[in-house]
Amino acid sequence: MQKQKSLAINFIMNAILTMSSFIFPLITFPYVSRLLLPEGTGKVSFATSVVSYFAMFGQLGIPVYGIRACAIVRDDKEKLSRTVHELFFINLIMSFISYGILLVGIVNVPRLWQDKELFLIISLTIIFNMVGMEWLYKALEKYAYIAVRSIIFKLLALAGMFLLIHGEEDYILYGAITIFAASASSIFNMLHVHNYIFVRVLKPYNLRHHFKAVAVFFAMSCATTIYTNLDTVMLGFMKSDTDVGYYSAAVKIKSILVSIVTSLGTVLLPRVSYYIENRFWNEFRRIASKAIRFVVILAIPLCIYFMIYAEESIYFLSGETYTGAILPMQIIMPTLVLIGLTNVTGIQMLVPMGKERYVLYSEIAGATVDLFLNVFLIPKFAAAGAAMGTLVAEGVVLFVQLHFLEMREVFYRIPYGKVLAGVMIAAFFSVWVKWVDWGDFIVLAVSGVLYFGVYVIFLYIVKEPLVVEVRRTILRKYLK
Repeated sequence: MQKQKSLAINFIMNAILTMSSFIFPLITFPYVSRLLLPEGTGKVSFATSVVSYFAMFGQLGIPVYGIRACAIVRDDKEKLSRTVHELFFINLIMSFISYGILLVGIVNVPRLWQDKELFLIISLTIIFNMVGMEWLYKALEKYAYIAVRSIIFKLLALAGMFLLIHGEEDYILYGAITIFAASASSIFNMLHVHNYIFVRVLKPYNLRHHFKAVAVFFAMSCATTIYTNLDTVMLGFMKSDTDVGYYSAAVKIKSILVSIVTSLGTVLLPRVSYYIENRFWNEFRRIASKAIRFVVILAIPLCIYFMIYAEESIYFLSGETYTGAILPMQIIMPTLVLIGLTNVTGIQMLVPMGKERYVLYSEIAGATVDLFLNVFLIPKFAAAGAAMGTLVAEGVVLFVQLHFLEMREVFYRIPYGKVLAGVMIAAFFSVWVKWVDWGDFIVLAVSGVLYFGVYVIFLYIVKEPLVVEVRRTILRKYLK
């Protein structure tokens, strides 16, 4: 068996990657949103959401299934190589079919044809996803490589943003640079892959034995993509690019925070798949419980803070032309908790246990509810209606997954009372900053230090185990 990397190291590297994903839009979005205005950012967001459906079809559920399939055989290079080859061939075929259908759609649908250049650029995502094989690197827990590579391309994209985008008409360039930042590193993955698998032909290939599992993961991906992008797509067709821009500003902040909340879970999937394959059930329960505790302790205070300071956050990141994004942001913030928990119950528990069909059921239920609510809420409430639909849909997903989850005991020892008490005390000591005329950035900085500082101190005083463990680890590392 290969020596397993420390979960702590993986988490640190993934935390660095997450921080880069946080810092990059924190620097670029205030600049870009003020130049492109809600209409320009709305165009890019609409195109990205539409293309995401075709990218989903091209990937066919492989991004999640591939992690599990490769993690199980990662100790045998020949089996791993054959698995990667087979999944790549499936991905290749489906990507070209998907790309062809998208091109037909662009030519024949007037709403898409009017921004055809933008759609063609965003569509490169399909190709980059195919050649990148990110699922292989995650299965092998190569988080240091993933983090370094991603940060380099984000820095290049950052320079491109400031050098090339100067006005509202540059929204196509903005779309191109965002695709470059997110996907161009996939080419390096392809060039680097020979270090981990054989690149020669390994006959016989058996694509069929992946079809059943891939079909389930594809259905899961469909349901997820539908209810995560449906709001933006329906807003684009039923309302205006400006409304999409408002909603995108709120979702941008939510997405940054979600990446922080789910950062631990990203590094756990290959490890828990390995534990389940080898029937290390106690280790599996221990990690699942720690992941849920992490989500609850982190997501609840983030949710409450950004509901209180939604106005300052929107104005700081996007400018005062985005007033219409404040209410949608406040409505959508509780999804931080819901998404964080479903990331554990679904991706880290049900999927490694081979019960991905239950995740599929939950996501179908969420997508159905989201579609139904959007039809009624978007025409009347626009971006706020889309946020309401998303919030309810995420709640339905969690409810269904908990219904099918057998190991509910991992939820029982979570310190919900301590977390809520800490949040209320932290809000009490920091909310006064909101009424001081210091400017949005200073208000966010001062209130953030007070709020999260008081919260962490409170949890340490009441001896919350995870906070005590983190402090002990830091002291052990730096006071040797």
